[in-house]
Order: sequence, then C-alpha cells, then structure tokens
Amino acid sequence: MFILYIIGLVLAEVSVIQFNNLGYTGYYSEVSELNDIDSHSCSCQVSSDVVKFSGPNAPLNEEVSVHFRGPIILNRFASYVSDNFTFNENSGNWTRISYYDDQRQVAENVTFLTKAGEDSICLGRALTYADSDGVSKANKSTILGEDTLIGSNEEYAIFSNISCGESGLNNDCGVYRPDIPAYHGFYGTTKMFLFEFQMPNDTSGANISNYNMPAIWLLNAKIPRTSQYSQNVNCSCWRSGCGEFDIFEVMNTTEYLNLYSTLHDYQGTDDIENGLAEGYMERDLNNIMVGGVAFDSEGTVNVWLSKDTIFDSSISANVVNSWLGKIDDDAVTTSLSSISLAAPTGSSTGSSSKKSDGVIYQAGLWTQLLFGLICII
Repeated sequence: MFILYIIGLVLAEVSVIQFNNLGYTGYYSEVSELNDIDSHSCSCQVSSDVVKFSGPNAPLNEEVSVHFRGPIILNRFASYVSDNFTFNENSGNWTRISYYDDQRQVAENVTFLTKAGEDSICLGRALTYADSDGVSKANKSTILGEDTLIGSNEEYAIFSNISCGESGLNNDCGVYRPDIPAYHGFYGTTKMFLFEFQMPNDTSGANISNYNMPAIWLLNAKIPRTSQYSQNVNCSCWRSGCGEFDIFEVMNTTEYLNLYSTLHDYQGTDDIENGLAEGYMERDLNNIMVGGVAFDSEGTVNVWLSKDTIFDSSISANVVNSWLGKIDDDAVTTSLSSISLAAPTGSSTGSSSKKSDGVIYQAGLWTQLLFGLICII
C-alpha cells in the first residue's frame, strides 16, 4: 500500500500524456525457428543476426497489432497514417487506412484474432479468427457484434486484412506460428489510432489474473504471430525490445480507475518489464470514452481522451492538434533519453510479456520513492 501511495503522489491525473524523443538506435533478436510445436513440447531459437533499428518512434515505427483486454466494449476503431504530421504544427494531414463501427457493423481493413487455437507448452494458445463475441474461434474473418463485451482477462487483437506471405526469417512477416491465420499489422512511422470504447466495472469478484483491469495496447506485430505469453524468451522478440506501447491500461486492482500509458523497450532503461510511465487518465465506468494515440514524425507521442475526437476518412493536422489543446496546462510530458541500453541476448529466462500475470504495478520503485519524497517536501 505504501508503494501505491507514493506512486499516487508522483503520477497525477491528466487529460493528455506525452512522450518526447521516442525512437533510438538499437536492436532486437528475431525469432528464427519454432520447432516441434504440439500440445506437449516445443522449442524456439533466435537469429544470430539481430534486427537493427533507428529513427523517430523506433522500434515502434515497425508494424504493430492492436490489443484489447476486458472488461471492454469497443464501439469504434480507426487507424491513420500521415506523411509528416508534427505536433503543434498544421502540416501533415491524416488518412484513414482502417475502420470498425460496431453500431453500423462496418469493417474496413481489420481482422479480429483471438487466442482460441491449439495450446502449446511454451507458446501458449495459438491465434485464430475471433467470432462475433471476440473470444470464441471462428472459421473465417468475422467482426464483433454490436456492443460486444469481453470479460476480465479475456483478449482479442486487431490486425490489418493483408495476409502474410510464407513464414521465414527474411520474408515479409518473418517467422510465425504455422497454425495461425497470419496477417500484417498496421504500418507507418507516423501513425495514429482512435478508439471509442467502454470499460465497465467488473463486480463479479472472480479470482482470476487481470481481474477488472481493462487495457488497450500496441505490440510489434511479430510478437503475437509467434508467442505473446511464452515463458521462453526465445519464442518472441518482446524481451529483446522489439516494442510495446500501452495506451490505456489499468495496472492494478487498487487503482482500477486509473488508465496509464507505458512504453516498454530499452530506450534509456534496462527495465523493460515496468517500462516508463507518467500520469494517468480517469476510467469512466458508466459512459463511453473517446480518444487515441498519435505518433508524430519527430518522435513525439500523445495519448488523450476527448469527446471532440472524430473518425473521418481524413483529418487535418489542426483538428488533431485541437484535441491536444490542453498539453500546456493539463498534461504530463516524459522526455526520453537517446541512450540505449543493451538488450538481453541468448536464452535468458523470464516471460516474453509483462502481461502474462497481470499482478501489481511497481514501476521504478526507488525512483518513485525519491520523487514522492521530493513532492512531500
């Protein structure tokens, strides 16, 4: 409880969360082999040649998939790209490349997948097409039904509708699990994702992981195509730092009304598990929330909640900047270090994703304690 109290002193409630200077020069290890996959045994290997990256938003300038954990209802979703949108400048308009509307039952360039396939001792359950309830297996691409609610610890993901080519280290989607429908993620260095959603309260009292901890987050699309929740780090590029960005996430049951944004890679830190987080937004239990995340061309990322958010097929730069109008007086900004720390290599132990247990948030304990004491003084 003392830990959570100190965190509360440091991380204030805001309307906009901003990360500056996202993107650095680094590398990650790519999965090269998934062997002997069945319900009893499997093994994974990574390539001896690392994937090197650099530039604005790297490594999240690569394709990403969009993930949802309940309790949540997704009413609308859209993804956009821009040639050169820069925060606080009216250049670089946005073009919509995917869209989902549950009320109109419209779906453009989206594929809903869920973990309802064959189970593997080290890869976990395989991705399958999600049925209209979001969590059951379907035999073909299916969109969610109107007002579909998934419960605590249930998940689905959205990919594009562009199929991957053949699995292979140097192919378009890299190595991926052979028993899944494999799709590309959403491309672009400069990209934006918009959401209209509900996160109702779960009062069931169920004794499960991630109880009443809804979340929306991005993953490097290579991760779920191999293994999202493996206990073998060689089955995914997550541990070596290929990229995760949590947009709206409840991180512990004590602070179930706080939606945090967190970056998980090795930009200026070796603590990929806890990542870098600043500030939180309020989870509205009773009303629809609208907001999104925008990655600009210079490495500035903004997360916001605003009823003014629209889902038009094209959106001007000044409109997006208007959603972020409170950045000066009701926001928190984290300036990221340009220094990269070495990612773990080889067959180190540990989970391939921090969300595999969903227990308690203890990010940067000593740092939080220090800043908490400063705030008290």
